[in-house]
Amino acid sequence: MTIRVLLADDQALLRSAFRVLVDSEPDMEVVGEASEGAAAVRLAREQRADVVLMDIRMPGTDGLAATRMISADPALAHVRVVILTTFEVDDYVVQALRAGASGFLGKGSEPEELLSAIRIAAQGEALLSPVATKGLIARFLAQGDADDGRDPARSGRLEALTVREREVLIQVAGGHSNDEIAERLEVSPLTVKTHVNRAMAKLGARDRAQLVVIAYESGLVRPRVE
Repeated sequence: MTIRVLLADDQALLRSAFRVLVDSEPDMEVVGEASEGAAAVRLAREQRADVVLMDIRMPGTDGLAATRMISADPALAHVRVVILTTFEVDDYVVQALRAGASGFLGKGSEPEELLSAIRIAAQGEALLSPVATKGLIARFLAQGDADDGRDPARSGRLEALTVREREVLIQVAGGHSNDEIAERLEVSPLTVKTHVNRAMAKLGARDRAQLVVIAYESGLVRPRVE
């Protein structure tokens, strides 16, 4: 199947570069461009986009608000949002993940990384590289004491997880892939995927990125200064 990609960025030159790159791939195509968030949401619906490459800082409706709108619309439940940032970690990344983004990518990434990100997101996986995950943890640290960032409601929901599901969730929060988790826990990747899917269902998480946020907000995983 061809992955339908929507580009949302207020810089026309950057959108043009992304379009050339994406359209050069046989398994994906650009189905629309938007210079602000509201238009991105509308086009995602009209063009049946699979993945939206979303800039956070745009005039009018910004990428954060647009991501919330996409996540809140049942008709767009299949749409995955990848946040594009000037820096791999900025003030809005955690908010974007909470809003429903599947991950984020620095604008300075290599072309191969961008194409890989689109494919990963389209498959329903989270785009959280080890560097990005460390940045995410740092952002939680910057918010203050760990106890202040906990969500009691989510902490209670963790009780629904089995011991193995908790173990897998901890690994997911560390930014590890299914294959890496399988090797660490000495189980098959399919078993890991099953546990991840069950954890998402029990916790009401949209995808793996949401699981990472829940793991830290609930206190299951504590930020650690290296």
